[in-house]
Amino acid sequence: MDKLRRYLNGDDRDDDSTTGIFPNMDATTLSWETRIKAFILCFVLGIIISIFGSLALFLGKGLALFAIFYTLGNIVSMISTCFLMGPVNQIKKMFASTRIVATILVLAMIVITCIAAFHKNAPLSLLCMVLQWLAMTWYSLSYIPYARDAVKKTFETCIA
Repeated sequence: MDKLRRYLNGDDRDDDSTTGIFPNMDATTLSWETRIKAFILCFVLGIIISIFGSLALFLGKGLALFAIFYTLGNIVSMISTCFLMGPVNQIKKMFASTRIVATILVLAMIVITCIAAFHKNAPLSLLCMVLQWLAMTWYSLSYIPYARDAVKKTFETCIA
């Protein structure tokens, strides 16, 4: 468990010294239990926001409102990981060389989905939400060792 904590904090050292430009910007000032609870609360809040979007869609409030709630839910869920590793460390990991393309795709799809939803372009909003989901899935897989390689090989096998 301690190894997991050090990994999520981005600290592979055994000492507890904090260095850097923003030493208080990471979540290390919170206890591990508080960080886990805050992560779960924020993640569940993101899911609830997405469910409200689904309810808006099924109640006939429109695809644009669904797209806005869906995107907001994804953003809140992404922010929840800041409680585990701290915001500065999270941003460093997001823009690491192994996942920079996935991060840029997710952020671009979030912006494009919001633009399409605000312009009330239902078909474009739907397409952007699907692309946002794919980008978010690819981004999430980047945190699991060899997961993206496994997905690539699976698709290559299915197509060949």
